[in-house]
Amino acid sequence: MTTQNLLVELFVEELPPKVLKKLGDAFASVLAEQLKALGLATPASAVTAFASPRRLAAHVTAVAGKAADKAVQQKLMPVTVGLDASGNAAPALLKKLQALGADVSDPAAAVAALKRAPDGKAEALFYDSVVPGATLEEGLQKALLESIAKLPIPKVMSYQLESDCELPGWTSVNFVRPAHGLVALHGSAVVPVKALGLKAGNSTLGHRFEAAVSPVVFKDADSYAATLHKDGAVIASFAERKAEIARQLAAAAAKVGNGARPIEDDALLDEVTALVERPNVLTCAFEQEFLDVPQECLILTMKANQKYFPLLDAAGKLTHQFLVVSNISPEDASFVIGGNERVVRPRLADAKFFFDQDRKKTLASRVDGLSKVVYHNKLGTQGERVERVRAIAKAIAGQLGDATLVAQADQAAMLAKTDLVTDMVGEFPELQGTVGRYYALNDGLGEVVADAIEDHYKPRFAGDTLPRNTAGVVVALADKLETLVGMFGIGNLPTGDRDPFALRRHALGVIRMLVEKDLPLDLNALLAGAVPAFGDKITDASAALADFIYDRLAGSLREQGYSAQEVDAVLALRPQRLALVEKQLAAVRAFAALPESPALAAANKRVANILKKAGEVDAHVNPELLQEKAEQDLYAALQRFVPEANAQFNAGDYTASLQTLAVLRAPVDAFFDDVMVNAEQMDLRLNRQGLLKSLHDAMNRVADLSRLAA
Repeated sequence: MTTQNLLVELFVEELPPKVLKKLGDAFASVLAEQLKALGLATPASAVTAFASPRRLAAHVTAVAGKAADKAVQQKLMPVTVGLDASGNAAPALLKKLQALGADVSDPAAAVAALKRAPDGKAEALFYDSVVPGATLEEGLQKALLESIAKLPIPKVMSYQLESDCELPGWTSVNFVRPAHGLVALHGSAVVPVKALGLKAGNSTLGHRFEAAVSPVVFKDADSYAATLHKDGAVIASFAERKAEIARQLAAAAAKVGNGARPIEDDALLDEVTALVERPNVLTCAFEQEFLDVPQECLILTMKANQKYFPLLDAAGKLTHQFLVVSNISPEDASFVIGGNERVVRPRLADAKFFFDQDRKKTLASRVDGLSKVVYHNKLGTQGERVERVRAIAKAIAGQLGDATLVAQADQAAMLAKTDLVTDMVGEFPELQGTVGRYYALNDGLGEVVADAIEDHYKPRFAGDTLPRNTAGVVVALADKLETLVGMFGIGNLPTGDRDPFALRRHALGVIRMLVEKDLPLDLNALLAGAVPAFGDKITDASAALADFIYDRLAGSLREQGYSAQEVDAVLALRPQRLALVEKQLAAVRAFAALPESPALAAANKRVANILKKAGEVDAHVNPELLQEKAEQDLYAALQRFVPEANAQFNAGDYTASLQTLAVLRAPVDAFFDDVMVNAEQMDLRLNRQGLLKSLHDAMNRVADLSRLAA
């Protein structure tokens, strides 16, 4: 069976840039999967995706003109139903065969061609046939429609077909953007498929302004990318276009000199790649006076609003030059450069105006303004929220430091939200905190408080840095705890797909700070300590919130490679010092590797069940009531090894503590072999239960070892 390469292109109006790469990959992958499923392409067929602002395309290697015929065996019916007592075909069998296209003019011959085979307890009739393989035209038509239907389109457009389309008039089509052309080439032959009111051909349109010829005609499937580049002035491959932009950005920065480099932003690079078909990087500049504005503001407006690449110097400081990725390459680029410089200037001027105006008022003078900003209808204003954060922050700071830390944390908490009522944050809400830091420094508040104001939002996302100083950690903890305790207290909990107040992110932020900063703070005390700040606005939901935080911690630990069993064993004890959890997990993993581990885990499970049934048990043992040798030996072992294990536990050496207790395996096994715990004599029963309670308490300080039992 001969094969040739296939090329399919859908030519459309400008596609949404933020999803272009995803659309291109989906179009190509679904098309190839469908062709492979139909037997027109092989599992080894390579697929290449193309995506530019005005086209989605796919190149698939080794595609057959017709799929191989396929032998099919189909079960018809039980023999007792299909044949009468004489072995002749029943009417139901003949009707079934006729429906399948079999020749029933000679019923005896038709029956003779069938196969009999066991089917469960009975015997059934089977019909062998050959299903003709799909032709490329049939298969590609199906694959093309399927790939269009499965595109991850964010928002569908409805438009009417053009008069020269196959279905002109009032016929409407739903697609991401109006489609104007379809190319389908198998080798050099056009495959006559149709989609979106278009008939396939061998030509497309190139660059709007710089194509050498129009239309661009392809001689075969393999010449697609090269011909489009040469005649159409379009780099069809998303990856190649992105690489070319990155190369030109680096080259342009090198020409500027002084160690200049374009800002690194892969999302911006992807978006710009989706906006141009023939990239041309140009160097522009703005007035030096704008550099007095915080560089984060300038960078944000250039990136978000204009899709420019700001240039940083060798020290990472913003320069007055920036790079533009143009879609045209004129001989004289001065008009393009001048136009972009004129466009960016008003935005930078706005930022400078806001910055200059905001600095005329101190952050402290803006505190009262927060009382006019509603935070939540059940939790009051931002002003009320600030007072709660201050109260929580002062309590935490008192546990972590001296009066200086308390004062710094209180001041930072009081001012942390004041930049929300500045003009700069009103224009650039993404810069809340960052702007506050600049204004705090302008007010002479010092770097500790200024850094804490900026950092109290951290960590804002997975992998984000933590606050730089202790005051920042305190305020960040207080801010997140206020949100968590408040929202849980009014019953505003996240659901499976909705978390509008980012409570999961806040919980992970609390966990990270407690763990990575090794804070000597107990979780339950933290949560309970935040409740009084709300007065009568909430009910105390600390227990449910603690469960929520432990769930987030469990998920995080599993992502780090710990097994569900290990995590379950440690978190079952609800450890209060989250910073110690990873040491406990390491100890559990080391214990689980010991030969004594399975037996001790099983014994712990048994002990837990006995104690659960017994109810309240006092961990007290009267040595005079120990009658059996096995219980005497176990008591002696506990007396000998538990003090050592406890000393190791108290010193933080959890691994050594568990390994010390591993020697209890033999006396524990002997105890359960030789001793009846629930003796008839009540004093003996209570004494043995007390012995088991002492064993259970000693063994499960690091983790609930019964959770390790198979």
